[in-house]
Amino acid sequence: MTGGIAAGKSTALEALRRLGAAVISSDAVVHELYASPEVRDLVVARWGEEVAPGGVVDRAAVAARAFASPEERAWLEGMLWPRVGARIAQWREQVLAMDPPPPAAVNEVPLLFEAGMEAGFDATLAIVAPEELRAERAGARGHAAVAERTSRQLSQEEKAARATHVVVNDGSIDDLQAKLSEVLAKLRG
Repeated sequence: MTGGIAAGKSTALEALRRLGAAVISSDAVVHELYASPEVRDLVVARWGEEVAPGGVVDRAAVAARAFASPEERAWLEGMLWPRVGARIAQWREQVLAMDPPPPAAVNEVPLLFEAGMEAGFDATLAIVAPEELRAERAGARGHAAVAERTSRQLSQEEKAARATHVVVNDGSIDDLQAKLSEVLAKLRG
């Protein structure tokens, strides 16, 4: 599952969990990695102690350094993505061992297409939302540099065009869950 900033990916992932799917968020895996001494030490070695005051990675400080140049972003992605991939592979093995199996295993990957990872999945799902709604949601969460980050991603339209399934998140959580239930039914069918 993928989508742009503030399209509702986390809300969709939670709805899919309620519908019985096994779920994991690549963003959550990144948060776990930042809490590890190994990754903390790597970002400190690259950008200095100010990115981990008190030994705790400040994600906003890391993002500021990473988005400062294509080289810095490439370094961060090159360091994180293999570790994220290993953790996702471990999770997938756990899901495959479940008895009974869940109706679907859903991995939220915000930069799925940008990272060229779509071939590793049986199907892809793009969560999209009207631009004004996304801007409102992002502003309410205090996201800084949304336009800059969005400019480094494929447009919602491009993500939707590449995805196997598309869900427009422009209503209530119940509406979103109903749409996602329909996608799960198609995947099982």
